[in-house]
Amino acid sequence: RSPQRVEAVHADQREARPDRGAARRAGAAQTAFRQAEKRRRRKRNQYPDPAKRLFINSELCEGCGDCGVASNCTALLPKETPLGRKREIDQSACNKDYSCVNGFCPSFVTVLGGGLRKPQATALPAAAPPEPERPALANGYSMVITGVGGTGVVTVGALVAMAAHIEGKGFGVLDMTGLAQKGGAVISHLRLAPRPEEIGAIRIAAGGADLVIGCDSVVTAGAEALRTVRRGAARVLVNTRETMPGDFTRNADLAFPADGLMNAIAECAGEGLVETVAASQAAVKHLGDSIGGNLLMLGFAHQRGLIPLSAESIDAAIEVNGVSVAMNQRAFLLGRQLAAGLLDAEVEAPAPATASMDPNSLQDIVRHRRGLLVEYQDAAYADRYKALVERVRQREAELEFGRPVLALAVAKNYYRLLTYKDEYEVARLHSSPQFIRQLSETFAGDYQLRFNLAPPLIAKRDRQTGHLVKRQFGPWMQRAFRVLARLKGLRGTAFDLFGYAKERRMERRLITDYEQMLAELLPALSAANYDAAVALAELPEDVRGFGHVKEAGVRRMEERRKRRLEQFHSALIDCH
Repeated sequence: RSPQRVEAVHADQREARPDRGAARRAGAAQTAFRQAEKRRRRKRNQYPDPAKRLFINSELCEGCGDCGVASNCTALLPKETPLGRKREIDQSACNKDYSCVNGFCPSFVTVLGGGLRKPQATALPAAAPPEPERPALANGYSMVITGVGGTGVVTVGALVAMAAHIEGKGFGVLDMTGLAQKGGAVISHLRLAPRPEEIGAIRIAAGGADLVIGCDSVVTAGAEALRTVRRGAARVLVNTRETMPGDFTRNADLAFPADGLMNAIAECAGEGLVETVAASQAAVKHLGDSIGGNLLMLGFAHQRGLIPLSAESIDAAIEVNGVSVAMNQRAFLLGRQLAAGLLDAEVEAPAPATASMDPNSLQDIVRHRRGLLVEYQDAAYADRYKALVERVRQREAELEFGRPVLALAVAKNYYRLLTYKDEYEVARLHSSPQFIRQLSETFAGDYQLRFNLAPPLIAKRDRQTGHLVKRQFGPWMQRAFRVLARLKGLRGTAFDLFGYAKERRMERRLITDYEQMLAELLPALSAANYDAAVALAELPEDVRGFGHVKEAGVRRMEERRKRRLEQFHSALIDCH
């Protein structure tokens, strides 16, 4: 056969071969849809709601993102801390499929029984503000509502349509939800007219919207939503809550471009036509549940005179819907109160213990990390950390580099290597007062804990992957944790039975390798190779997680270290 013929045959075979990646993605989408549907039915008391939830001990989490890879769940949110990005579960958005616990991480705790502790709802003023002047409806009115699937965006559009029906007006609704019913973009197109026969095409064309209610800033700043904005005329209301997109489940370091999103929206709409609303924040403060944020946005828009329907009709539509009637009516009223200036949406967050720490101050970082190292091991261990950082700082000062960028990189990453999460540390963090406080702030009632662990010395391995398999341990582990935490002084000694495991030996080797690398770099440090030295010092940033997740990160780090060492030495040669 000719090469062309062989390639044609291979192309036909590739085309006929099933796309396993596509099949997995389709299966994940179907699973997400089923779980989202279960969640909706639970809210209507139409499906059993198991008294079981998952909770992440953020002190133990390393932000590796393996839970997101395992579950593809958007209820896993980033939690920014002085030690970097961690994870937390949005309990209001959780579908209870429990797949995130399959991520190889001991920070996931199963909570059985009890219930969510909701903030105490504040009392709203008894009287509603006066009805605003409503926009004219003679020539029709076009609205776009954007948000994230599974949060009630479609419900808001349905309530507006029902309110129009109650008033005998014409309406048309088109929900653009695609396949992502949970966590994906949702855009609802609404047409209102004086009479039903005046409703034509429902989908709003480019520049055809009179009002955009953005229940989520990411979706609102998307091309599909911005396309409908009539520049210089359309009003845009945007909820300030930052909802991470679905890509966060696959990219643990995905940054939220808040300023860029709002700039894009403002540039598209025109000056003075965009207004932000702390809707989710106000819903938590006054209702005790962030899920009321979307109805709050509707109430805010109504009181701003942007909805051509009466508040009475919208309240009646909420009653017809029959789901969480009291809370939804209260959320709608709350939005009206906020728009009228009768309530404050701002919430005073408790100041963290490290609020005075400057994340760019070497002195503050060393002081903070040293205190944590004393708790992790002892004062001698903490002094070892401080001494190395000080050596780097002094070397930078000798060379007069100005700001201690290299010392900052060492202060953060050397600490990461020193505080590897072995059995003693897992026990300490699972029995710490901070963790108990986190639980009591999230859950109420009588509940029990189950710990999902894979101790290297006793855990079995999966036959297919070779990875350690997690198993569940009962409440008795809390007593065992307290005992084991007191034995942290054995860490690294001949009496440390856990220290003989392959993973523990690797973690100790990483510490000595890092120290030796810096000992070799500092004498040869110069302006020519300074950037390469900083890049080398930052290598441990990507070494996160546990077990095979951490081992994969170490392999990637070793590959990058070889390349960066070559850059460091080549810069030194070029300088000479």
